[in-house]
Amino acid sequence: MLLHHHRFRPDPGLFDGEAFAAELETHRSPIAPFKAELKAIQARLDEHFRHGADIRDLVRGRAWCLDQLLAIAWARHPWPDEGVALLAVGGYGRGELHPHSDIDLLFLLEDDDDTPYRESLTAFITFLWDIGLEIGHSVRSLNDCEREARDDVTVITNLLESRTLAGAEGLRQAMRQRLATERLWPADRFFEAKWQEQIARHYRYNNSEYHLEPNIKSSPGGLRDIQMIGWVAKRHFGPLGYEELVANGFMNDAELRILSQGQAFLWQVRYALHMLTGRAEDRLLFDHQRTIAELFGYRDTPERLAVEQFMKRYYRHVTALAGLNDMLLQHFDEVILRGEERLETRPLNDRFEVTGGYIQARSPGVFRYRPAALLELFLLMAQHPEIEGVRADTIRLIRDHRHLIDDLYRDDLRHQSLFMELLRSSGNVARQLRRMNRYGVLGKYLPEFGQAVGLMQHDLFHIYTVDAHTLRLLKCIQGFREPEAREEFPVASVLVHQLPKLELLWIAGLYHDIGKGRGGDHSILGARDAEAFCERHGLSPRDTRLVSWLVENHLLMSKVAQKRDITDPDVIRDFARLVRDEIHLDYLYVLTVADINATNPALWNGWRASLLRQLHAETKRALRRGLENPPDREDWVRETREEAFSLLLAVGADGQRVAQLWDSLGEEYFLQYAPSEIVWQTQGILAHEGSALPLILISAPTEDMAEGGTKVFIHTRSADDLFAATAAAMDQLGLSIHDARIATSSNDWTLNTFIVLDHQHQAIRDRDQLEAIRAHLVEELDDPEDYPQIVTRHTPRQLKHFQVPTRVALEQDLANERTMLELVAPDRPGLLARVGRIFMEQDIALSAAKIATLGERVEDVFFITTKAGEPLTDPARQERLRARLIEVLDV
Repeated sequence: MLLHHHRFRPDPGLFDGEAFAAELETHRSPIAPFKAELKAIQARLDEHFRHGADIRDLVRGRAWCLDQLLAIAWARHPWPDEGVALLAVGGYGRGELHPHSDIDLLFLLEDDDDTPYRESLTAFITFLWDIGLEIGHSVRSLNDCEREARDDVTVITNLLESRTLAGAEGLRQAMRQRLATERLWPADRFFEAKWQEQIARHYRYNNSEYHLEPNIKSSPGGLRDIQMIGWVAKRHFGPLGYEELVANGFMNDAELRILSQGQAFLWQVRYALHMLTGRAEDRLLFDHQRTIAELFGYRDTPERLAVEQFMKRYYRHVTALAGLNDMLLQHFDEVILRGEERLETRPLNDRFEVTGGYIQARSPGVFRYRPAALLELFLLMAQHPEIEGVRADTIRLIRDHRHLIDDLYRDDLRHQSLFMELLRSSGNVARQLRRMNRYGVLGKYLPEFGQAVGLMQHDLFHIYTVDAHTLRLLKCIQGFREPEAREEFPVASVLVHQLPKLELLWIAGLYHDIGKGRGGDHSILGARDAEAFCERHGLSPRDTRLVSWLVENHLLMSKVAQKRDITDPDVIRDFARLVRDEIHLDYLYVLTVADINATNPALWNGWRASLLRQLHAETKRALRRGLENPPDREDWVRETREEAFSLLLAVGADGQRVAQLWDSLGEEYFLQYAPSEIVWQTQGILAHEGSALPLILISAPTEDMAEGGTKVFIHTRSADDLFAATAAAMDQLGLSIHDARIATSSNDWTLNTFIVLDHQHQAIRDRDQLEAIRAHLVEELDDPEDYPQIVTRHTPRQLKHFQVPTRVALEQDLANERTMLELVAPDRPGLLARVGRIFMEQDIALSAAKIATLGERVEDVFFITTKAGEPLTDPARQERLRARLIEVLDV
């Protein structure tokens, strides 16, 4: 690539041409010495890499060595005349070769007829394969090059980066004349085609630099983005050096430095990937991240793992490169290609105007003379939603003046007022905060946020860096305000319009994870930062307390919904006491839903949505009733029975049979289920009486229900290992259990309900699939003692790279006379079946379970008793159970 300060000088120690020529003379066949020399060159390069040599010398050094060997090989083959040349194209044409990069070669012919060269070409290409070179090659005439380049932008891109390795240099010059901009692919058309190509490539990677396992070549901010800048510059300016590109106004020295440093870092990573894997690997997989971090000298600290430090550096580089790529290409389009176009200009105030739909500074000195304009620009964009973006020259001015944001700037009341005005505006606040982050302003104005830029957590749960996750959370909140959110987020989309001060939610969202990476509880650290922000920006003590509380408790609602039995009135009462009032509850609900959606798209499903909606509704009801008037359990049971009984009588049920059945169920059953579910289950049980097969009822959410999971109700004779067998049977079907309510009637029949989702975390609605699930469960649960050994699938590759030690915590649930067991363990197929078998071994009865899969780990809660129905209080027995779970699951 053209864009670098470094000047390459070949290292004669990498390849000695005279010594190699002498070595060739001692062999009858040249294949062995060529193979040995290629291996020796790579070994020397790898040794230099491990000792910290300049990566640019290594990448270009390998290309130089290949140049020499190919020229020698070419000279050893007979060529009829000067009508053929060997050219390096593509990345090799740029003089860049990593250990296993493609070696792209073009055999360029003067004439269309290749007959005179066919035998020599075949022999030469075969020789390259024999010596172990994996080449990509094409044979084209000058006419072929012109014709194919005219039709395909990829071809002309490849040919633009060419060097003559052997043969007549005049052929390459003739090709370049035929490919000149005045003949085909003028700069504007070339730019548009490459721009669309980049858009499509970025789309394949979700338009995000933040991937757990990024592709360092093709992801946004990767090497392709750097190459894109070079291609566009070459097509317009020709093969100029970096000094001329800076002089031509395409970029400045600071931007060139970002490109050069970013390229060098990505080259280091790519070289390491190729060296470690022994192949052309551009995916920075978990398999390699830890190894490369160690290779690069990173070491674990109490605050951050070495791999997290390494990946933070990666994300910071690619974020800077992606932003620079956007700005330079936009600048190229606006100023160089369309600079002469007359665009409508409309002034906004003395400092800014809108040109062609984009905001721009009215003078180059605007930020120098009025630094407040660095915040004012984003406020204006929020107030004028018709503005599409920022002009490239103004983006450059922002980048050049953001250093003005220092402690004095942050303490200035005028600047604090502008930032709060932005948060209070009715426009798309989330979009403007994302832009501020993209241009490096947000991390300057909020240094605590700047510390979180590029900060990642090495797990499969948090799939974005802290800053990317935070900005996605804000985008989710903004999305709740749009009309189309009503279907997927019916509660949040209503509440977000009822919150008295939306700016408090923006602040809580900005600060909820900002304490990560510092050691200690990030919620508490973030709450302190949020409190300081509120005090500095003049918020009232009441608003400050609310924001701080939201940050400190942002995980509370999801924990209660996913780990506690929210059908228990005592759980609702305790949560309501923590929340205190409906204002806190509504803010917390919206923040929680946005947080889950922004953490990992796979986390948000119908079942989690229904849990949160139920918790919000029940807590609101408790708050309106008054915390001093908690619901009476007997009243709850009576009201549920009466409503369900009335519904059953209305559909013609036999009241005497219903009462007889219910007498064996116990009051806990009527606390766990809504009247409609009781009706459904009761009808099924009564209709199934007399059958020897298990009763399996399956209820899917209807098409008009946006939330929920598929319910599976199992009524059969109780058996010790029924839960383990059920879990294994569902695992065989590819179903994931997200909730389980396990109950046994007084006459020893099960009343087990499971909430399941498919492998895509969706409820199952297809009738044929539901019937197949029912039939499979009936067959497998007919006689659990005959159920075969649990068959486990291979552990997914990604899970192998996360060591999640099994943790078991036991806590007494005194109100319900049972023990709560919380299990954190590595996720794997068949996990619940294993847990069920351990419960069977230890004579443990299961009454309910809450299942949560968080990336590479599970955080499950089981409500258990002894077989006699008593809490597990014996310390020795608790320790045996804990040890057995750890022994089985830590494998």
